[in-house]
Amino acid sequence: MTPRKNERALVRPHVVTGGRAHPTRNVFDLVTLVVAIRDQLAGLSPEERRIVTLCRGGALSVVEIAGHLKLPVGVTRVLLSDLMDSGHITTRAPGPAARLSRTEILQEVLDGLRARL
Repeated sequence: MTPRKNERALVRPHVVTGGRAHPTRNVFDLVTLVVAIRDQLAGLSPEERRIVTLCRGGALSVVEIAGHLKLPVGVTRVLLSDLMDSGHITTRAPGPAARLSRTEILQEVLDGLRARL
């Protein structure tokens, strides 16, 4: 049974992390991409199993994982650091943003203004 929109979760976030508030690693930015590298689920908590299952299909950002779990990002970071310590996941930096030259940016702005006039 899933909780309704206004109902509180049955398990408090601090219980999910065993009372820990800080991850063992500080490598999880909101946009850090997480990928599952180990499929073994034995010995993992329900939340950790869900993370590994979610990340099997491809890379997800930390904030996406927190959203799927409906847990605060801080709690998700603690779970992710545990999974990284156990070798279940790895991280990848997000791809570089496309960089336009100053001239290209100004040309795009000019084109946009002309289109509106």
